[in-house]
Amino acid sequence: MCDLIFPFDLDRSQDYALWRERKLSKYPARLEDLIVEVRNPHRLTPGEAEALRVRCRRANMTIYASPNGAKPDKELPRRLGAQLGLIRLDHNLGADEDAISALTVRSDALHQGYIPYSNRPITWHTDGYYNPPDRRIFGMLLHCVRPATTGGENHLLDHEIAYIVLRDRNPEFVRALMHPQAMTIPANRTNGEELRLDCPGPVFSVHPAGHLHMRYTDRTRSIQWRDDPLTTEAVSCLKEILHGRTAWHFSARLEAGWGLVTNNTLHTRTGFEDGEHPRLLYRARYYDRIAAT
Repeated sequence: MCDLIFPFDLDRSQDYALWRERKLSKYPARLEDLIVEVRNPHRLTPGEAEALRVRCRRANMTIYASPNGAKPDKELPRRLGAQLGLIRLDHNLGADEDAISALTVRSDALHQGYIPYSNRPITWHTDGYYNPPDRRIFGMLLHCVRPATTGGENHLLDHEIAYIVLRDRNPEFVRALMHPQAMTIPANRTNGEELRLDCPGPVFSVHPAGHLHMRYTDRTRSIQWRDDPLTTEAVSCLKEILHGRTAWHFSARLEAGWGLVTNNTLHTRTGFEDGEHPRLLYRARYYDRIAAT
């Protein structure tokens, strides 16, 4: 069982090698390998639920394709998530009262200035990277009601793959990014009100249950990296990995009725243009990881 328990300990290279070999040997080769057809997301069959979990065990993410599109239904992501063990929703700034965000172009005072509620591109990140340690985001679900007329594609990369590529290049880069003050998101202040305190923390950390967690943003403004040469090199190398192309990078455009379920993997969004009916996705963030993954 050592390959299950200690692969992220930098002093246990053999355990890492065993875990790495197993991870890569089962990794999906194509985007199509991540897609599961689902008849009714409100009530998954045992086979559908297991098919989604299998893909998440292998790649920390899966895409479901269902006929439930075009009609707004916020109960759909909530019920689907619950069937996969995603229960504890994050009531983040900008979300609706039910803690599920309706991602569409919005210009009201609350949402104006936040990129997810615009049609601008969003660069590499994991969700909730600005949350404090007691509110870490382990699971995330996106459900597409209406895609954009053009654009709005997501690029995807499993954070465990990013860890493998970085550690293979230099294990000390991983050590630097595991420092408790590696990345600090400054406080969010609006009109003199402090909406969020400074949030320092590691990029990579290991949950007590043994799984790898990543908090990251590729943004260049409103972020403070630990001021030491090794961290600077590590961040540069990580950015090079993210913006490169590997066999493990995927690109997907969610269509109406499709959704992405992940253990908070790295992702982006390209810019988009709306037509007569604006793009609408529901986003749910969770303090839970997908069960049995």
